[in-house]
Amino acid sequence: SPPRPPARPYSSRSGSEPGGGQQQQRSVMVVGVPNPLMWLRTRLYFFLIRAYFDQEFSVQEFTQGAKQAFALVSKLISECKYDLLEELISKEVLQVLKEKLSLLSEDHRSALAADVDEIMYTTAGDVGIYYDDSGRKFVSILMRFWYLTRADLPDETPDGTKVFQIVFGDETTKETKRLLTANYEFRREFTQGVKPDWLITRIEHPKLLE
Repeated sequence: SPPRPPARPYSSRSGSEPGGGQQQQRSVMVVGVPNPLMWLRTRLYFFLIRAYFDQEFSVQEFTQGAKQAFALVSKLISECKYDLLEELISKEVLQVLKEKLSLLSEDHRSALAADVDEIMYTTAGDVGIYYDDSGRKFVSILMRFWYLTRADLPDETPDGTKVFQIVFGDETTKETKRLLTANYEFRREFTQGVKPDWLITRIEHPKLLE
């Protein structure tokens, strides 16, 4: 199962405009302990990427870019805009998505979309460096995302797994959100002369896309 993220607060403010009255602070804390071996492994591979593939590679910049890409692609997926996804995800993943999305309810499709401001935590789950038989060089990075959604979902999945819920506010301003996870794998070919584009080659939304 995917590792839980280290502790990170998420907060947003609501209430009257500045100077008008009290504002209510809402916060969520996700707590967990990262796998130290996986952490060391990903850091080693990031070092190898900088040393042998791209000296300007930045983990921070890649993570931020992956977060933005996740927000965009997940929105396009939820809206079934396949023509716009063709240049962003692999053909194999797109075909699987078409089959799975045709079976989803509107609420479940809506829950696939992650607003960038509702992404609570982003981390690299795994990194791979490999060559094919013709000597082409590839790097793949699996990113894990935890995000909140207002989508109206059942309290548990068909197999009985509970969907984590977070309630904000008091009885008069109560708002419930679900905490969901997603795994997106980004792949780039580093062969000389190839365009430096990242392609999404794996998409998982546990509890939504099974």
